[in-house]
Amino acid sequence: MPNENSYEVALQKSNAIREGLANTPEKFTMLTGDRPTGRLHLGHYFGTLKGRVELQNMGARTNVLIADYQVITDRDTTEHIQDNVYNMVMDYLACGIDPDKTMIYAHSAVPAANQLMLPFLSLVSEAELARNPTVKAEMEASGHELTGLLLTYPVHQACDILFCKGNVVPVGRDQLPHIELTRTIARRFNNRYGKVFPEVEALLSETPLLPGLDGRKMSKSYGNAINISMTAEETAKRIKKSQTDSERMITFDPENRPGVSGLLSTAAICTGRSEVEIAEEIGMGGSGQLKKYVTEAVNEYFAPIRERRQRYENDLDYVKDVLHEGNRRANEIAEQTLAEVQDAMGMVY
Repeated sequence: MPNENSYEVALQKSNAIREGLANTPEKFTMLTGDRPTGRLHLGHYFGTLKGRVELQNMGARTNVLIADYQVITDRDTTEHIQDNVYNMVMDYLACGIDPDKTMIYAHSAVPAANQLMLPFLSLVSEAELARNPTVKAEMEASGHELTGLLLTYPVHQACDILFCKGNVVPVGRDQLPHIELTRTIARRFNNRYGKVFPEVEALLSETPLLPGLDGRKMSKSYGNAINISMTAEETAKRIKKSQTDSERMITFDPENRPGVSGLLSTAAICTGRSEVEIAEEIGMGGSGQLKKYVTEAVNEYFAPIRERRQRYENDLDYVKDVLHEGNRRANEIAEQTLAEVQDAMGMVY
């Protein structure tokens, strides 16, 4: 039998959640979010945004956090952060997130949620924080020294999830340690002070990780990502500049032909076809024909999203109103939860 923390058990629970969402979506409160460090791209869309819209439309209570405070976990500047936040809201709206159904809010605007850090930190040990594999991986990837904020990053995420009584969080396999720590914090608080928080479970993504145009991890720092905010012309230019190889015959071989395979994966996810099927169709057409196919596939898929986004770009006041209303709602919820926490701890005077 797999142990409680194993991926197999998490997958079984995730499958059960999907069944529950189909039958009783109102029982689920979802929290997810993004750090506003730049523009959202196709990896974000297919990996998370599309799924958020589906949960929202199923009837689950959905909440999307713009984690502006978490930008400084591994960075020394918040340059362009306001612009990044507003553009993130535009992306959300363009992709189908409905502010009447989904609460969109910013980390820094909800002090009561962040105040949960104090009691939550008392429930975890330094050793538990230090051995979190996700924190270690993020520290190594950034090259940044281990700051106190980066060390306690999983606790901050627990505050994000639990302030709204979240009980389901869409994540990839690598984020499971964060969910386990959130569950640990909730259990310890409930056992010590009285039940306030729900059990939290992971809803594992069913979408495979979309590589960048060069086959590596999709990242703006690599220049291998297509941003949701790009125009059709900018998309065509980015794809045209992508690196392939000299072999004319198009085949899907991620290990030996990462550039060609990255393009095929992008086309496949936008068309619903398989990479092998597309490769066989292009055959001896070479990289030129492949890039033409990928460009048309991406631009056709994202045309309605980009059309909606352009409307929001021309109405910044509406974008600000959406964020301000989300912040207002989040503060109401956070202040109620903080009051319950203080009451349970005997801190109401």
